[in-house]
Amino acid sequence: MPVRLPRARSTEVATFGLAGVAGFAPFYFMLPGAEERLATQTARWAPRWERNISYFAPPAQRIAQRVEPRVEKTVKKIDSRLPLEKVAKNVDRRIKLSIDKMSKQ
Repeated sequence: MPVRLPRARSTEVATFGLAGVAGFAPFYFMLPGAEERLATQTARWAPRWERNISYFAPPAQRIAQRVEPRVEKTVKKIDSRLPLEKVAKNVDRRIKLSIDKMSKQ
């Protein structure tokens, strides 16, 4: 009896579709006349996209303004905990030592 695969969820279908589009886009752009086709489609669909984006932009801006202080505070907290300057100086010192060793050989 053959094993049946479970039905794909909508997120899986969308992910595979997006991967397919992203994977084959370079080949599409290599075809002759692709720029003209893309320009006509952009001219056709851009007004609709702009209307849809203008519908979602104000709520997104309000959410971003509400979240921004907390995110900024968290980033500052993480920055103070991480020894980034010390690590950067260490890496710089190692690179210089490696260059000195290579120049002496």
